[in-house]
Formats: sequence, structure tokens, C-alpha cells
Amino acid sequence: MKKILVTGCNGQLGRAIRKEYASEEVAFINTDVAEGDGILALDITNVDAVLALVRAERPDVIINCAAHTNVDKCEEQWDLAYQINAIGPRNLSIAAADVDAKLVHVSTDYVFAGNGTHPYTEFDEPGPVSAYGKTKLEGERFVKGFARKYFILRTAWLYGDGKNFVKTMLALSDKHDEVSVVCDQLGSPTSAAELARMIHYLEGTEDYGLFHATCEGDTNWADFAEAIFRKAGKNTKVNHVTSQQYKEMNPASADRPAYSILDNYMLRLTSDFTMAHWEDALDVYMKELLR
Repeated sequence: MKKILVTGCNGQLGRAIRKEYASEEVAFINTDVAEGDGILALDITNVDAVLALVRAERPDVIINCAAHTNVDKCEEQWDLAYQINAIGPRNLSIAAADVDAKLVHVSTDYVFAGNGTHPYTEFDEPGPVSAYGKTKLEGERFVKGFARKYFILRTAWLYGDGKNFVKTMLALSDKHDEVSVVCDQLGSPTSAAELARMIHYLEGTEDYGLFHATCEGDTNWADFAEAIFRKAGKNTKVNHVTSQQYKEMNPASADRPAYSILDNYMLRLTSDFTMAHWEDALDVYMKELLR
């Protein structure tokens, strides 16, 4: 039976992965920062703790869903962000190589500067503008340097079972007749279920390397919010504001890439696997969320 160790198992992607594999005989080693029902506590920033657990369990696959994803907080907590987003992947890579396990590491569109004019491929030069993006890029570099069998998946605008943009918008619509949302940041909303499906596919192959992993199509945050309200039958008005206007309203917010649409180029060239269009994936998510 295949053994899969998941870090950050209580997050949106961790939960989606367990659901994705529900029909298979897989032995999951679920880990997170805190111990819980069937969950082992694991501090991925502690290399000795990571090595001890991985050597004891000897998983076939390690899926790293753990990250410091609060973009604004990362600016204030550089050391913590670096420990979780860079040192953690390094430790997991060392451990994966030690037991000859495959490593799936999840990265982000924020590794790019966001000043492009065409969807970024895996071969475009990164240039992060935030602490979050910079630490995630360092994590990628550590994985490439220490792991032998690795898949790095860059995703974007993720939503699933947990705190996310979709739920935030729906909660705001219950209290406000209108909301202000940035309209000049472009990307591809991605369902955690779709990303889990891609991880499931890739980890069963020997097709190692760097992959972009977002739902097809693209939009901006304001139009994304309007799609959410429309699908939920809400009449909430969306005021389209620029990033500069938002920054003036929220001075502490970190810089975000203006253009971070990813092209799943490697996936398209190396397989027949495709991600769902973002609107189709959102339909599936909303039906489940609102039933």
C-alpha cells in the first residue's frame, strides 16, 4: 500500500488531497503544526524532527502543503516566513532524498514580478516583489538543490475547504450592499480540488520537475467577486478599485503582482492532463458550498 505523508493536512489543499484519494487504498501520514485526531504534530522548520518522522514512517510520497501564506504578515514576519516557506521545504527535501521518496512541493504565482504581458511559463525568470514571494522562491531553490525526485507546482488564488476569497466575499455580502475589490490584478482562481487532482496524477508518474498548476482561463479580483455573487444569487455591488486606491485604504498591505497569469506549459507539453476552467471549477465548489 502506498504511504503518503502530508504536511499542513488541515489546510485547504491538505483536506482536498485526502478527499481526492478517498476511493483508493492509501496510508496517509497526516501532519500539521498541532497534534489532533489522527494527526501528528510536525515542525517542518526542525530538520531533526522531519528526519526522525520520515525515517520512522518511510513514506513513498511527501506532499508539502504547509506554508506561511498571509502575504501581509510575511512582510512583518520575514524570519518566520523564511523558516516555513524556505527552510521547511529544504528539510523535507533532505528527508525525501534520505528515504528515496517523491516530494510534491506547492509554490505560488507570487514568485513573479507581475509586470508581464503574457502568461508566465515555467521558463520565465522569477522576480518576486513581496516577502511571501521571495521566501517561496527560496523554497523552490532548496527543493531543486536537495531533493532527487521532486515536483514543484506553482498555483494561484487557491480556494477550498477553509478561509479563502470566495468565503470572504460571501460573508461580506451578508453585511454589505456593496464591496470594493481590486480590478487591476490578473490571475487564475484555482480550486483546491483541481490542484489535488493534478497532484494525484503527477505523483503517480516519474515526470519530475517544475510545473504551473492553475485552473484554465483568467480574470481579475473584482470580476472574480462578481462571478461569486452571481453564482450565489447575491445582488451585492462590486466597486472596481485600482491597487493604488486599495493601498491608500489599506497602507499596511504588501505589494502584489499585477499580472500573475500562469501558463500550464509543461503540463500541456508532457501529458494529456488538463485543469478545469476556473469558472467551471467555481461552479462545482459553489454547488457544494451552498447546498
